[in-house]
Amino acid sequence: MRTAYKVRVYPTEQQAAVLNRTFGCVRLVWNKVLAWRHARYHAEGIKTSYAETDRYLTELKRDPEFAFLFEVSSVPLQQTLRHQYTAFVNFFAGRARYPRFKSRRGRQSATYTRSAFRWRDGRLWLAKMDAPLEYVWSWPDVDPTTLNPTTVTISRDPDGRWYASLAVETETETEPLPATGRAVGVDLGVTDFAVTSDGERIPNPRHLERKLRNLARYQRRMARKQRGSNNRAKARVKVARAHAKVRDARADFLHKTTTRLVRDHDVIVIEDLNVRGMVRNRHLARAISDSSWGEFRRQLGYKAAKYGRRLVVIDRWHPTSKTCSACGHLLAELSLSTRHWTCPSCGTRHDRDINAAKNILAAGRAVSACGADVRHSGSSRVRSAVKQEAQPVRAGIPRL
Repeated sequence: MRTAYKVRVYPTEQQAAVLNRTFGCVRLVWNKVLAWRHARYHAEGIKTSYAETDRYLTELKRDPEFAFLFEVSSVPLQQTLRHQYTAFVNFFAGRARYPRFKSRRGRQSATYTRSAFRWRDGRLWLAKMDAPLEYVWSWPDVDPTTLNPTTVTISRDPDGRWYASLAVETETETEPLPATGRAVGVDLGVTDFAVTSDGERIPNPRHLERKLRNLARYQRRMARKQRGSNNRAKARVKVARAHAKVRDARADFLHKTTTRLVRDHDVIVIEDLNVRGMVRNRHLARAISDSSWGEFRRQLGYKAAKYGRRLVVIDRWHPTSKTCSACGHLLAELSLSTRHWTCPSCGTRHDRDINAAKNILAAGRAVSACGADVRHSGSSRVRSAVKQEAQPVRAGIPRL
């Protein structure tokens, strides 16, 4: 099993200079090769292989104008070519968008393989450095001296924080959590981040909305500064720190929420939401993006696989809100503004979100009974289960 440990790094001035020089060379190689790929494809219609980009990098180093590329380790430059090749493979497969040029103002990173770093007794030495990097270890139950990293990725965020991500191959799998005998359906929303089939409402913290005023003030201050000046660079760091606070608070909330759901339930059922299509609504785009439903699903997926739980993803077109969870009656129409409704068949009064969560759970159990198990098995992607047979309009979902 492959896992990673991301630690905070505190480089010295000399180490920071070496890393910044490496980041600049990595960015240059990425942009040069990407521009060459783009021009070659549009001029001749030829796709570029990794071996061809490797030869192009060799020719680039021979150019006296780029002789400074020899001042940094060659391993991060080679890894940049591999990452770009993978990015194009994902693009042509429809899994990602077209690779973009890297900016010096964004997040910077460089990847080192075993030939360019040394990990000994829990200390990290990188190529072109004489002293080990100082870092803070945040896992008291894991001894860093026992690890054997395969790759190390050094990164620097726009707010100036440094990180190191240690990729480790482990042969022992995590021990599954004890069974609880509980299953839950989760209905995601904007007003409430999530409503469960048990009736629990998880409030939406709205991290971005709470910081918008401060963020706007920092952005106005940066806009008043002269371009290229030191004061503008300082103002840009303050804007980046404001964004980092929002990002960290959101990540903390998502990790705590997903961990609690995985710990307390054996089966978790969610909907296959089309988040990419939903953010096209300009009225809800910011609220949906701030909720991070895609990241919530991703974390549920890998945590369920890691701790022996089951994650079931039902079809996004399932009428969960319009179906009575008591008798299965299906309404012809239900407006989004209607938050409560009474079933005309059995007279049950429903809360829209709780009713949808109950139907999500019932649909997940039905899908699992038909054999569409979508539990992770080594893949990071979750396959959405679909209904096995057509249902009559009034058949609905049987009462549990």
